[in-house]
Amino acid sequence: QVQLAESGGGLVQAGGSLRLSCAASGRIFRLNAMGWYRQAPGKQRELVATITSDGTTNNADSVKGRFTISRDNAKNTVFLQMNSLKPEDTGVYYCNAVVRTSISAYSTLEIWGQGTLVTVSS
Repeated sequence: QVQLAESGGGLVQAGGSLRLSCAASGRIFRLNAMGWYRQAPGKQRELVATITSDGTTNNADSVKGRFTISRDNAKNTVFLQMNSLKPEDTGVYYCNAVVRTSISAYSTLEIWGQGTLVTVSS
């Protein structure tokens, strides 16, 4: 029942910016870590950035200094601000989250969004 809704992808020229959003909805007791992954054509899915519930962030080396991950806990939403985009940033960006769904169970569930396409032209 927990779902992630992504938005913000599109076409942009190299050097431009995009802001991705991902909102979690459904039965959520606690939303733990959230993150962004991407998958370029012909490549494996790779980690872009993660953020913990207290705001601690971690970025992949390929995006450090250009991308910023943030979250709004009140809205169960995570963002990815992408600046200075490069053609190699092109791919489908996926949001993911680790969710505790029950007050009576401590187990967690990892969920994924359906992805949003980012295309950076040269």
